[in-house]
Amino acid sequence: MGSAQPDFEIFKKFEFERQPVGVKFLFEKPEGINHLNKTLAFCEMLPEAQKGNMFYATKENHECAGTFPLGMVDIEPFFASGLVGKKLGVFEDARAGKRPYFVLPRLERNTVNYVAFSPLNKLSFDPDVLIVTANLRQAEILLRASSYRTGRLWTSKTTAVLGCAWLYVYPYISGELNYMVTGICSGGMTARRILPEGLVLISIPYDQIPAIIENLKNMEWVPPEYTMGRDGANEFFKKLTDEASRGL
Repeated sequence: MGSAQPDFEIFKKFEFERQPVGVKFLFEKPEGINHLNKTLAFCEMLPEAQKGNMFYATKENHECAGTFPLGMVDIEPFFASGLVGKKLGVFEDARAGKRPYFVLPRLERNTVNYVAFSPLNKLSFDPDVLIVTANLRQAEILLRASSYRTGRLWTSKTTAVLGCAWLYVYPYISGELNYMVTGICSGGMTARRILPEGLVLISIPYDQIPAIIENLKNMEWVPPEYTMGRDGANEFFKKLTDEASRGL
């Protein structure tokens, strides 16, 4: 299923409570992976894989509206009208409820027939997107690793509905890392309580994974100033300012 799998050994150092999950979008049926034997919302497939299950899902396995951002179906006019968001109490009126559909990331129609999921400790394919469920400290390290060499901006994108599109599809289409916090992102994910509140979901597109792995190997996970306390940090930054003023 594609290129050689990256070496994720460095991820063991995080000791994540919940396994990172690799996701792959496929036109052809994957070999050596079992078909999911139940129906779930797209967002629920993440914790299903975190239980240790490697599987693939088809259109028939999906509840909710996840098949729309996957390009498996056309969006129902009633959803796109914004009336669903209004009736759910997410938006004041239909015009507000329409706006997420104007910007929603979506794969080309009928180009994805299967979506493969695997926890990191069973991963046998090169993922299109790696989704990490992290606490705040783990998230800070991983986000810093994403910009350690480039200084690139961290951005979080989601909408009040169809958060699955921003979790799975947006990073794949855009090549941009995305992150969101559980409990405030998107109706279906919150309503189904798929994960405890206050965790950080980080979606890493395949083309950023090698650089992040390399940066995790090379950077300090806990920079010295993080452990100095207020007085120590003030003294440290004063020293830096003094050195700068002397041209050192």
